[in-house]
Amino acid sequence: MTLLANISGNITTQSQQKFLLPLSSRSVTSSFMRRSRASKRLFLRQKNLVLKCTASSMSSVQSLEQTRSTESFGLPIMMNGSTGKMGRAVLEAADAAGLYIVPESFGGPEDEGKTIQVSGKEIKVHGYSDRETILSSLYEEYPNLVVVDYTVPSAVNGNAELYAKVGVPFVMGTTGGDREKLYKTVEESNIYAVISPQMGKQVVAFLAAMEIMAEQFPGAFSGYDLQVMESHQASKKDTSGTAKAVISCFQKLGVSFREDQIQLIRDPRLQREMVGVPDEYLSGHAFHMYNLTSPDGTVSFEFQHNVCGRSIYAEGTVDAVLFLAKKVQEKAEKRIYDMIDVLREGNMR
Repeated sequence: MTLLANISGNITTQSQQKFLLPLSSRSVTSSFMRRSRASKRLFLRQKNLVLKCTASSMSSVQSLEQTRSTESFGLPIMMNGSTGKMGRAVLEAADAAGLYIVPESFGGPEDEGKTIQVSGKEIKVHGYSDRETILSSLYEEYPNLVVVDYTVPSAVNGNAELYAKVGVPFVMGTTGGDREKLYKTVEESNIYAVISPQMGKQVVAFLAAMEIMAEQFPGAFSGYDLQVMESHQASKKDTSGTAKAVISCFQKLGVSFREDQIQLIRDPRLQREMVGVPDEYLSGHAFHMYNLTSPDGTVSFEFQHNVCGRSIYAEGTVDAVLFLAKKVQEKAEKRIYDMIDVLREGNMR
């Protein structure tokens, strides 16, 4: 702007004096003035262009920053049972998917006051005191909150009652507890929930196929003998919910079998030597084997699914969270779902 003022000043001075100069000087001066005016117009056009580009760039930057801010603050998720290996796996998967992890979690009495670090985020763990107050406060702060539960079987029903009382939707990944009471709690409270003994998407697809077979061909394996063996890490105390679901299908297919006949393998030595679990996954695996034999022993069928690690369940849990949030937003009539419903939706990552 200073340069432009100086140029304008020079032009004004020259124009005031042009009639005092000889003709040749006037011509030179006139030419100079035309060039100066043209330079001035060019400068102004360039200036306006720069200002427009700058404004456009600033707008784009602000829009980008707003988008980034929105993306960084995704769907809020509360992970209860975050001190466990499954809880940590879900937190890592949720963070990778862009979900917002609220910095509070519920655990057992032994977890009271603990602080854990997951994916660079600090989460405070609460025991059994003031849970309702804490959860109500969080739900008020994060109206779109979805709770994920990977605690222990003994806590399933109490936790579900708490979620129902506050009115927060939840994904129950914890197996065990009184399942009939669990469903009743959710039904009576009219909240949204995904309840599934199995969160691995591909395993769920296998379960769905088993259910279809049981529904369409009841009694197809009547008289067959069934043997079931399931191996999980030593810390898993209860019988696999997946094994129970598969056995239920076989029962519909005509097989006589009780859940207490399942062979549970929890000894790491047997898992390594008899089952064939790799050493690095002794602390986190799920091997299932189902063997059917005809009455005369001439025909046999084997079904087997082996999972090492926890990533398959963590990814499925994140899909369940996103699915449930969508159902809440849509105010869907149905309120209790399982992972087969999530699979049927067809929007998994």
